[in-house]
Amino acid sequence: MRSTMNAGTSASARRPGALRGLWVMGAALLLAAPGAWAQAGDAKAMLKAMSDYVGRQQTIELSFDSDIEVITPQLEKIQFTNSGDALLQRPNKLRAHRVGGYADVAVSFDGKTVSILGKHLNAYAQFEAPGSVDQLFEALRDGHGVALPFSDLLLTNSYAALAAGILEAKYIGRGVIDGRECEHLAFRNFDTDWQLWVEVGASPIPRKMVITSKTLNTAPQYTLRVKTWKTDVKPAPDAFVFMPPANAQRLSSDDLIGLDELPPETSTGAKK
Repeated sequence: MRSTMNAGTSASARRPGALRGLWVMGAALLLAAPGAWAQAGDAKAMLKAMSDYVGRQQTIELSFDSDIEVITPQLEKIQFTNSGDALLQRPNKLRAHRVGGYADVAVSFDGKTVSILGKHLNAYAQFEAPGSVDQLFEALRDGHGVALPFSDLLLTNSYAALAAGILEAKYIGRGVIDGRECEHLAFRNFDTDWQLWVEVGASPIPRKMVITSKTLNTAPQYTLRVKTWKTDVKPAPDAFVFMPPANAQRLSSDDLIGLDELPPETSTGAKK
């Protein structure tokens, strides 16, 4: 018995490439099988159901992990990780925090003023931004370099933003994220492929999102995983009030540096 097992193990060890090839071929045949993917309309309908559910929530409290990949000049793929949390109250209140190995950033919005604190720098900036949380997300993305990784999913009408550039949509099937059964959706845009896992049931919560860049041959990815999700939260009266730390330096909103998810000298092809 031992000699038979050893012989089998030795033979397998000599053919790792062949075994991997058989596994990949089997997976490809499964995915190519008729009926493996439903129609694009199903994927878009599920995306719309998620958007409608999230847009109806007046308060959302969540925590998340995110990963972003970069490609070095030597074509090595490196992944950087972050964690964070957020509290949103529609239409115009937000508190968010993200911490990683290179930045520790908090954002507060009370409906009139945005306060951005770089805790690792003991520095902050403020600017006036009266309007909704939706408008804030756009302002942060376009003008201040502090885009929040979950913002597209929390828009009042996220479907309009997410579906605008879709060229192809597929419903892949069911998957499990942190023990929760989810619908697995896949979409293709001009420069990105992206996947979304939406929890099955009456509360179609977005549980995971993966964005793959197609502008680089090595296809770096950005991954967001929602760890906890609560609605109907009652924020404390001072939940969105910003108080700068003692001795913190005040910066111009144009001087917000060192607040990204990556080291300052690092660039990436992945989109957030």
